[in-house]
Amino acid sequence: MAGTWVIVEQKGGNIRKVTYEMLSEAKKWGDEVSAVVFGQGVEALAPEFAKYGADKVYVVEGDIFVNYNTGAYVAQLVAMINEYQPNAIIFAHTFNGRDFASRLAQKLEAGLATDVIKAAVSPGKGVFTRSIYAGKALAEVEVTTVPVLATVRAGVMEVAESAGAGAVVKPAIAATAADVYQTVKEFIPTVSARPELTEADVVVSGGRGCKGPEGIKLVEQLADMLGAAVGGSRASIDSGWLGHELQVGQTGKVVNPNLYIACGISGAIQHLAGMSSSKYIACINTDPEAPIFNVSDFGVVGDLFKVIPVVCSELKK
Repeated sequence: MAGTWVIVEQKGGNIRKVTYEMLSEAKKWGDEVSAVVFGQGVEALAPEFAKYGADKVYVVEGDIFVNYNTGAYVAQLVAMINEYQPNAIIFAHTFNGRDFASRLAQKLEAGLATDVIKAAVSPGKGVFTRSIYAGKALAEVEVTTVPVLATVRAGVMEVAESAGAGAVVKPAIAATAADVYQTVKEFIPTVSARPELTEADVVVSGGRGCKGPEGIKLVEQLADMLGAAVGGSRASIDSGWLGHELQVGQTGKVVNPNLYIACGISGAIQHLAGMSSSKYIACINTDPEAPIFNVSDFGVVGDLFKVIPVVCSELKK
C-alpha cells in the first residue's frame, strides 16, 4: 500500500499551515508520506511539501480543479485510490475538508474519524483521539477500513521540517465535466489585513453581549491592537454583525489559538465545541454565572463597553 496521503489545503498557491501540520504528523508513522494537491499550475508547489517530509507529490491539475468541487474531487480521488492503494488519507477539518472526506467515505463505504487531535496510523488501522462534549472528555476512535480516513483539527499538531524526496506524480485525470455538480460563477475574496481565523495565534470573538455593530467595533479594535483574528458566536453571526465565515463553534469553525478572548459570549456548548482547546482563554461578561467562565483561565465580570476601552488604553502605553 502507498503509505499515507495528505490532502493539501491551498488557494491560489497559498498553502494553509494545517497542511504542514498533517505532513509532519504523518511522517512520524514511519511509512511513505505523499501530498495530494488539486488545482491548476500547482506543480510548482511540490518543493514546499518536500520540505515537510513528502516523499511524493501527486499533482492533480485541470480547469475543473481550480475551485473545490465535491463531485470532481471525489471522482478523481476514488480513481487514484483504486490505482495506487494508499493505506490512509488525512484531510484538514475545514469546510472543504469535512465535505471532501465525508463524501469520499460514503463513496467508499469506509469509516471516518473527524476533528481528530491525536493520531497513530499503522497498516490497515488508525487510532485517533477526538474531543467530545465541548472538550469535557476525549474519545479514542479506531478506524479499520482501508484506506483509513480522518480529518485533522488545525493548530493541534507540531510543524517540523523533515526532508522528503518530493517526487512529482501526475495521475491520469479521471474526473470529467459530468462529475461537476456546481459551477463557481465568481469568486469574491475577503480582503482583510487580519490573520485567517483558524491559523491565528490570537482570536478575539464577540457575541450577543456586543449588542450590535458598535460592540463589534470594539472587538475589532482590540483584535487589531493584538494582531489577532476576529471571530463570533452564532448569535452575532445570525444578527448580521459579522460574516458567517467568522463563526466559531460546532456549526462554524474550530479554532485552537494560543489565546482566545471571548467578549460578551455566554459560552453555550455549541460555541465551546469550537474553541475550548485553545491554550489560554480569557473572557469578558456581565453574568458571573455564564458557562464561559468555567473554561476560562482569566475572566472579567464587567461590561465589555467599559472593559475593552480600558484594555486598549493600556495596550497603547
